Amino acid sequence: MGAPDRRYSTGSRPARPIGAAPMMRVRSASAPAPGRPENEDVVFRFGSLVGLLDGATVPEGFDTGCVHGPGWYVRHLAARIGLAVAVRPAATLMSSLAAAILAVRADHGGDCDPDHPGTPSSTVCLLREGGDQVDYLVLCDSPLVLDTGGSVSVVSDDRLDTALAELRGTAAELPGDVDPVTRFRRAVLAQRERMNRTHGYWVAAADPDAAYHAVTGTLPLRGPGALRRAALLSDGASCAVEQFGLFDWAGLLDVTAAEGPEGLIGRVRAAERDHPDRLRRHKRTDDASVVFCEFDPAD
Repeated sequence: MGAPDRRYSTGSRPARPIGAAPMMRVRSASAPAPGRPENEDVVFRFGSLVGLLDGATVPEGFDTGCVHGPGWYVRHLAARIGLAVAVRPAATLMSSLAAAILAVRADHGGDCDPDHPGTPSSTVCLLREGGDQVDYLVLCDSPLVLDTGGSVSVVSDDRLDTALAELRGTAAELPGDVDPVTRFRRAVLAQRERMNRTHGYWVAAADPDAAYHAVTGTLPLRGPGALRRAALLSDGASCAVEQFGLFDWAGLLDVTAAEGPEGLIGRVRAAERDHPDRLRRHKRTDDASVVFCEFDPAD
């Protein structure tokens, strides 16, 4: 399993036979939030599969029913995804993710209650190269940015944002004399009730069925609409566009291509220092991770 902060690159470009499948070059970076000892993101590559997981931080004072934390969960889930793909390479990404979630559920052991509403959880963003095409999967709020030769699009799962917006509306209806701590606690408990529920949002946790609610698709690597570049992002990196407005999605790809994933994360850290008033939910900074893929045009 790839460890956080590890970079992957093919280095120089060897000669490619005419008619061969486009080559995928991968660079990645992951960094914990400033002042935090543990990175709850993980980036990885297993052969033709690249992935990014963003573990959900547990607010202080909340029980999870688990002796492990988000960092443990994302590391185990990444390893289990790699094993699932290796065992069944022809399986869909949904099926592989479901198998991985089920395996991590067993990894918890008897000291944990995986059915607890606060059990560790994670977003999932996967991209798998398969010769003439790529498959992708996005679950929860780690977006995938795609460049198909002049057209840049974003694959996102906005169900968490929708749920949080509804919860903020509910919180606003509370009496004015309710203190902020009580408001926050009620919001967290209400969010947990919506996790992996219809009309709520879906995330990798302990229920393998969540995998079948992911956003998935396939893109060609040849001909019109062929994929040229892709970026897998945790929300600690996608905030460069979504929160700070440093550039648009095409600009994010250009900056990452020129400065590398580390450069993009550096831009985010600078924006966080320059705009400390722009809160990201309940925290000012977050772990930030980027996986950047480039594909040679097919012959």
